[in-house]
Amino acid sequence: METTCWDVMFAILLVWLYAVMGLIMFPAMFGVSLGFSDVYIRVLVNTLKWATKRIQRGQKEQLELPAYLPNGIIQRNDGSMEEEIGDLRRSHPKTLNGGDFTLSDVFYFCKKGVECIVEDEVTQRFTSEELASWNLLTRTNNNFHFISVRLTIIWGLGVFIRYCILLPLRVTLAVIGLSWLVIGTSLVGLLPSSSVKDWISDLIHITCYRICARGLSATIHYHNKENRPKKGGICVANHTSPIDIVILANDGCYAMVGQVHGGMMGVIQRAMARSCPHVWFERSEMKDRHAVAKRLRNHVADKTKLPILIFPEGTCINNTSVMMFKKGSFEIGGTIYPVAIKYDPQFGDAFWNSAKYNMVSYLLRMMTSWAIVCNVWYLPPMNLQDGEDAVQFANRVKSAIALQGGLVDLFWDGGLKREKVKQSFKEEQQKMYSSMIVGQD
Repeated sequence: METTCWDVMFAILLVWLYAVMGLIMFPAMFGVSLGFSDVYIRVLVNTLKWATKRIQRGQKEQLELPAYLPNGIIQRNDGSMEEEIGDLRRSHPKTLNGGDFTLSDVFYFCKKGVECIVEDEVTQRFTSEELASWNLLTRTNNNFHFISVRLTIIWGLGVFIRYCILLPLRVTLAVIGLSWLVIGTSLVGLLPSSSVKDWISDLIHITCYRICARGLSATIHYHNKENRPKKGGICVANHTSPIDIVILANDGCYAMVGQVHGGMMGVIQRAMARSCPHVWFERSEMKDRHAVAKRLRNHVADKTKLPILIFPEGTCINNTSVMMFKKGSFEIGGTIYPVAIKYDPQFGDAFWNSAKYNMVSYLLRMMTSWAIVCNVWYLPPMNLQDGEDAVQFANRVKSAIALQGGLVDLFWDGGLKREKVKQSFKEEQQKMYSSMIVGQD
């Protein structure tokens, strides 16, 4: 009897593996879709629409739903310091240029201070994006509190599907994809350097990343493929999640840049470095900007090497904004290929809040979400212009990415996630006000 049970379990496991390999893995390896993802997304969209309408019908007894602004709870003025203080001084006979200090000026700074205490522009970029409706995962909109029997049943069915069907399937695909990546790149690393080795390495990388993307039920729409990064260039993109790498590497191969890690991540890094010239730095090297720039410059100078993939923000932002780009990537030289990535939050929150979730918890949330749906735009290549420094170049690229992705363009440093505001920022505001008082431009 015991032997029969083991035989049944083994047969079920074989059927599971054959189904995964035949229906998902092999089509993914060749970049082919059998249409299951499209049907799945359409069913999801219709289900979520039904849930939203059901909630709205249940709230009809309320006179009016509370209105929430799309980017927060405070409506900020877009005017400059001079314009806003000028409005406060409307009834005052003196002008701003060369005018004396007036008590009404205090209200401007009090207002700005209270706004920052209640909701500043930085910390809200490191929390999950507010949704327009409930996606049957978590409630991230205060308008949606209605509960009904049918909604509860649908939610419970969704929990069963996500944890008992999708999670095992996705874990299986992720394990297969990462195992093939380690084994394949290690074997390719034994081959002598040649164009054949490079071709096989690129094939293994893109194949394994496609399998991992299917492990997230990723539906990716690539736009303007004629602008895809070319060898000897630098690809820069806004950063929302560690899976940004998987999203981009599904459509082309890149040389990764990053710090050397230990554990399982270290095993993957060492295997990848054997077959492809990725740029990994030791912890001590990362602190030496000149050493980092030199290695990257040498890589870019070789037009036979894959384009470098860099996320200049240096940290993950919550899919609503683009924050300050570090200038180091723009001092290397070479052509910059900007890429804008925008996730659809309706199907799952791709943002990694590293202060709240470790990598394992984050991946579990990704693998138990409905799907990962995103758009990727390849922007025209950009180069440093005459009279332009690295900071101005970085800001120009950042603005182009924000405009294309429909993201808010912020000048704040993403490092404020863990650090205090620099003294120079405070002094800049003080200088602006003092120049208005004494009448200087």
